[in-house]
Amino acid sequence: MQTIKTESLTLEPQIAAHAEEMFIVLSDPAIYEFENAPPESLAWLRNRFVRLESRGSADGSQTWLNWVVRLPSSELIGYVQATVYLPIDATRRSDIAYEFHSAHWGQGFARSAVDAMIVTLVSDYGVTELTAILKAANFRSKKFLDRLGFRLASDERAAALEIESDEILMARDAVF
Repeated sequence: MQTIKTESLTLEPQIAAHAEEMFIVLSDPAIYEFENAPPESLAWLRNRFVRLESRGSADGSQTWLNWVVRLPSSELIGYVQATVYLPIDATRRSDIAYEFHSAHWGQGFARSAVDAMIVTLVSDYGVTELTAILKAANFRSKKFLDRLGFRLASDERAAALEIESDEILMARDAVF
């Protein structure tokens, strides 16, 4: 994995040493309005980051790419991540996800970070299709993905990927 730089951000490959800074970011209760919960403890988060440093599933079918997002001031404000799957019928799909501290919502940081990640997924990992799974009630994330060119996937596609009943699947081609 490479460090990714934009005009306003640096995306650093996530490692266990980021756990302390990320614990603060991920303790923001606003992030969990629709799902999940903050990390149990700093030790739990550090152990999770250690596991993710393998960068892939044991069977080799998935590549795990996780970046922390840093401002020029060095403040860590969130993360972007992608799971890249082995190609099926010439399609190389990647699920994407992101979390940012609510103090940085609406400032274009998520857009910049996700756009930079998508460029890397296409150029370095050959991704041809992007997907994102979110809670149907998460209107902010849905609107964000709409602006990124994602559209609701078909019910058949959502069923094939075993999307839960309170979730939606959004997808787009990796390159327009």
